[in-house]
Amino acid sequence: MNTPARSNHKSPRGWKSYAFGAAAAASLLAATACGHGSARASDASEPAAPPSATASPKPSGAPSEAGGESTTGTTGGTTGGATAKSGGTKGGTGSGSGSASGSGGKAATTGGGTATGGGSGIPACTQKELGVSAVKERDLRHLVLTVQNASDKKCNVYGYPVVTLGADAQFTTPVIKDSNGTPGEPVTLDPGREAYAALLVSSGNTGEHQVKSISIRLQGSKPGSSVGTPIDVPLPASSLNADNGQLVTYWTTASGYALDFIMSK
Repeated sequence: MNTPARSNHKSPRGWKSYAFGAAAAASLLAATACGHGSARASDASEPAAPPSATASPKPSGAPSEAGGESTTGTTGGTTGGATAKSGGTKGGTGSGSGSASGSGGKAATTGGGTATGGGSGIPACTQKELGVSAVKERDLRHLVLTVQNASDKKCNVYGYPVVTLGADAQFTTPVIKDSNGTPGEPVTLDPGREAYAALLVSSGNTGEHQVKSISIRLQGSKPGSSVGTPIDVPLPASSLNADNGQLVTYWTTASGYALDFIMSK
């Protein structure tokens, strides 16, 4: 008995269902694969870089480290602050009253202070303030000229006494330059204090002549200047024997120091 041929074939309807199921499975697998691939790709990507510390400048007008402010950012603030600080230190001009800002204040304080030890605030001594005398040492060739401040205020004597021996003297007595113990500085006399200058009247050689007067002129603060009029100095004797070897020292407050320059002559 013959069997029909179509009995050996699957139903086309069944094949269609199988094909549909296979297609659905393939689609599901593809979707799953895509999902895993996306996840891996996302996991493999690097995290976003953190913001740079220098990428964003400080807000405009932020205070700088030097204490100033800037409208152009950090660099401008530092520069502007340093300039402001430097200006505060150096600014200001000193005044005599001692008030100033910055380094000018120091100059103002110095300028406004009271001068001491021969400063310009102390006037030069004149014949009105001084008592004058001449005392002999060992003999009449060696004398000590003395001036005393008889006033109630300080005054200065400058340099050395300009000495004239005798009314008809042709020159003034030369000074011993090495006897200046404080070059460029005056001798400041408090009330009652004395200054001394040693006077060598004669070198003891021949050619002496008699003199009956001694006069001194006080020097001013400027070289070559003088203060007041010549002062007559009382003699320690009725007359003195002078010659061309006469010498005088600078003013000092130590009579022994002055005498050391003439006692060996």
